[in-house]
Amino acid sequence: MLKIEHIGIAVKNIEQSNDLFTKLFGKAPYKMEKVESENVSTSFFMIGESKIELLEATNPDSAIAKFIEKKGEGIHHIAYEVENIIEEMKRLKSEGFTLLSEEPKRGADNKLICFLHPKGTNGVLIELCQEIKL
Repeated sequence: MLKIEHIGIAVKNIEQSNDLFTKLFGKAPYKMEKVESENVSTSFFMIGESKIELLEATNPDSAIAKFIEKKGEGIHHIAYEVENIIEEMKRLKSEGFTLLSEEPKRGADNKLICFLHPKGTNGVLIELCQEIKL
Protein backbone atom coordinates (compact mmCIF):
# COMPACT_ATOMS: atom_id res chain seq x y z
CA MET A 1 0.00 0.00 0.00
CA LEU A 2 1.35 3.38 -0.98
CA LYS A 3 -0.51 5.86 1.24
CA ILE A 4 -3.87 6.75 2.75
CA GLU A 5 -5.83 7.92 -0.31
CA HIS A 6 -8.83 9.34 1.55
CA ILE A 7 -11.11 9.02 4.55
CA GLY A 8 -14.77 8.42 3.72
CA ILE A 9 -17.46 10.03 5.89
CA ALA A 10 -21.11 8.92 5.64
CA VAL A 11 -23.55 11.87 5.75
CA LYS A 12 -27.33 12.18 5.62
CA ASN A 13 -27.41 15.35 3.51
CA ILE A 14 -24.44 16.11 1.27
CA GLU A 15 -25.43 19.73 0.60
CA GLN A 16 -25.64 20.55 4.32
CA SER A 17 -22.45 18.61 4.98
CA ASN A 18 -20.63 20.39 2.14
CA ASP A 19 -21.57 23.69 3.78
CA LEU A 20 -20.37 22.45 7.18
CA PHE A 21 -17.04 21.09 5.91
CA THR A 22 -16.49 24.17 3.69
CA LYS A 23 -16.70 26.29 6.85
CA LEU A 24 -14.51 23.83 8.77
CA PHE A 25 -11.78 23.57 6.11
CA GLY A 26 -12.06 27.10 4.72
CA LYS A 27 -12.49 25.80 1.18
CA ALA A 28 -15.17 24.21 -1.00
CA PRO A 29 -15.07 20.64 -2.32
CA TYR A 30 -12.98 20.28 -5.46
CA LYS A 31 -15.25 17.65 -6.97
CA MET A 32 -18.78 16.25 -6.67
CA GLU A 33 -19.77 13.00 -8.36
CA LYS A 34 -22.47 10.32 -8.34
CA VAL A 35 -21.35 6.69 -8.31
CA GLU A 36 -24.32 4.71 -9.58
CA SER A 37 -22.72 1.30 -8.85
CA GLU A 38 -22.46 2.18 -5.15
CA ASN A 39 -25.71 4.23 -4.96
CA VAL A 40 -23.95 7.31 -3.56
CA SER A 41 -23.34 10.97 -4.20
CA THR A 42 -19.84 12.03 -3.23
CA SER A 43 -17.88 15.20 -2.71
CA PHE A 44 -14.16 15.53 -2.15
CA PHE A 45 -12.15 18.03 -0.14
CA MET A 46 -8.37 18.33 -0.47
CA ILE A 47 -6.64 19.18 2.80
CA GLY A 48 -2.89 19.39 2.15
CA GLU A 49 -2.04 15.98 0.69
CA SER A 50 -5.08 14.32 2.29
CA LYS A 51 -8.58 13.89 0.90
CA ILE A 52 -11.90 13.70 2.70
CA GLU A 53 -14.80 12.07 0.83
CA LEU A 54 -18.37 12.75 1.91
CA LEU A 55 -20.88 10.04 0.92
CA GLU A 56 -24.66 10.42 0.79
CA ALA A 57 -26.94 7.50 -0.08
CA THR A 58 -28.98 7.83 -3.27
CA ASN A 59 -30.95 4.67 -2.51
CA PRO A 60 -32.43 3.55 0.84
CA ASP A 61 -31.00 0.05 0.27
CA SER A 62 -27.43 1.27 -0.30
CA ALA A 63 -24.53 0.42 2.00
CA ILE A 64 -24.28 4.07 3.11
CA ALA A 65 -28.00 4.25 4.01
CA LYS A 66 -27.68 1.04 6.04
CA PHE A 67 -24.51 2.30 7.72
CA ILE A 68 -26.17 5.57 8.79
CA GLU A 69 -29.28 3.71 9.98
CA LYS A 70 -27.15 1.41 12.13
CA LYS A 71 -24.34 3.70 13.32
CA GLY A 72 -25.30 7.26 12.38
CA GLU A 73 -23.21 9.73 10.43
CA GLY A 74 -19.44 9.46 10.75
CA ILE A 75 -16.30 7.84 9.46
CA HIS A 76 -17.28 5.06 7.08
CA HIS A 77 -13.97 3.86 5.61
CA ILE A 78 -10.27 4.47 5.13
CA ALA A 79 -9.00 4.15 1.57
CA TYR A 80 -5.46 3.17 0.68
CA GLU A 81 -3.81 3.79 -2.68
CA VAL A 82 -2.25 0.73 -4.29
CA GLU A 83 -0.10 0.41 -7.37
CA ASN A 84 -1.81 -2.69 -8.79
CA ILE A 85 -5.26 -3.40 -7.36
CA ILE A 86 -5.55 -6.87 -8.97
CA GLU A 87 -2.27 -8.04 -7.43
CA GLU A 88 -3.09 -6.46 -4.06
CA MET A 89 -6.51 -8.17 -4.05
CA LYS A 90 -4.84 -11.52 -4.78
CA ARG A 91 -2.25 -10.95 -2.05
CA LEU A 92 -4.80 -9.95 0.58
CA LYS A 93 -7.11 -12.85 -0.31
CA SER A 94 -4.15 -15.26 0.07
CA GLU A 95 -3.50 -13.70 3.50
CA GLY A 96 -7.04 -14.63 4.56
CA PHE A 97 -8.84 -11.29 4.14
CA THR A 98 -12.39 -11.31 2.76
CA LEU A 99 -12.95 -9.12 -0.29
CA LEU A 100 -16.42 -7.66 -0.80
CA SER A 101 -16.09 -8.12 -4.58
CA GLU A 102 -14.07 -10.51 -6.70
CA GLU A 103 -13.24 -7.83 -9.30
CA PRO A 104 -12.43 -4.16 -8.79
CA LYS A 105 -15.26 -1.70 -9.50
CA ARG A 106 -15.15 1.76 -10.96
CA GLY A 107 -15.40 4.23 -8.07
CA ALA A 108 -15.41 7.99 -7.66
CA ASP A 109 -12.50 10.30 -8.47
CA ASN A 110 -11.22 8.18 -11.39
CA LYS A 111 -10.39 5.11 -9.29
CA LEU A 112 -10.74 1.35 -9.43
CA ILE A 113 -11.85 0.20 -5.98
CA CYS A 114 -12.35 -2.87 -3.82
CA PHE A 115 -13.41 -3.11 -0.17
CA LEU A 116 -12.25 -5.55 2.50
CA HIS A 117 -14.83 -6.93 4.91
CA PRO A 118 -14.53 -5.11 8.27
CA LYS A 119 -14.96 -8.35 10.24
CA GLY A 120 -11.40 -9.24 9.20
CA THR A 121 -9.89 -5.78 9.79
CA ASN A 122 -10.79 -5.02 13.41
CA GLY A 123 -14.09 -3.44 12.43
CA VAL A 124 -12.60 -0.92 9.96
CA LEU A 125 -13.92 -0.92 6.40
CA ILE A 126 -10.82 -0.75 4.18
CA GLU A 127 -10.98 0.41 0.57
CA LEU A 128 -8.24 -0.23 -1.97
CA CYS A 129 -7.90 2.42 -4.70
CA GLN A 130 -5.93 2.48 -7.92
CA GLU A 131 -5.84 5.48 -10.23
CA ILE A 132 -7.32 4.64 -13.63
CA LYS A 133 -4.63 5.41 -16.17
CA LEU A 134 -6.02 6.64 -19.47
